[in-house]
Amino acid sequence: MIKTGNPVISIYTEMTPNPETMKFVANKLLYPGKSIDIADEASANPSPLAQELFTFPFIKSVFIASNFVTLTKTADTADWQDVIPTIKQFLKEYLEEGKPVVNDDIVATMKPESSNEVSADDDDVVKRIKELLENYVKPAVEMDGGAIQFKSYEEGRVNLMLQGSCSGCPSSMITLKAGIEGMMKRMIPEVKEVVAEAE
Repeated sequence: MIKTGNPVISIYTEMTPNPETMKFVANKLLYPGKSIDIADEASANPSPLAQELFTFPFIKSVFIASNFVTLTKTADTADWQDVIPTIKQFLKEYLEEGKPVVNDDIVATMKPESSNEVSADDDDVVKRIKELLENYVKPAVEMDGGAIQFKSYEEGRVNLMLQGSCSGCPSSMITLKAGIEGMMKRMIPEVKEVVAEAE
């Protein structure tokens, strides 16, 4: 007889440019088409998974996206190589039990975060900025376990919010200035500067 139930979950890790951050990738969609950045334990209410992850004393922040979780640890508390097996096992069991990853009802009551989705009241420049972020920037930063969200555009200055492994990463500023700002200036002449805004 074939046993039905939840599929077997496999988890693998990928290093990110941020040495304090590790990306845990699952063979299952966790939060399709969306992401949520949980900066600390106090703001973990929308995600039952994040609440459980914060019970590990070395976890500083949690970022959940389509099929991965990016964890940032507090500096000098634990070596990734020592704790990866424990985290992988925890995630595997949690997902195999079919426990909730994000509570969309709670997310819906929160102040809407910035978004790269084009809305009807966006002007032409903002539409082009969001499309560039969605089509060119998003796939690259997701590979590194992070996300970059549009915050605002005013007088040639684009404000972006860095999430997941991008937040606080030493190389993210280089990516922001050399990569994203350079591309935006070439493709959208109205853009003069790109800056990261703290949450």
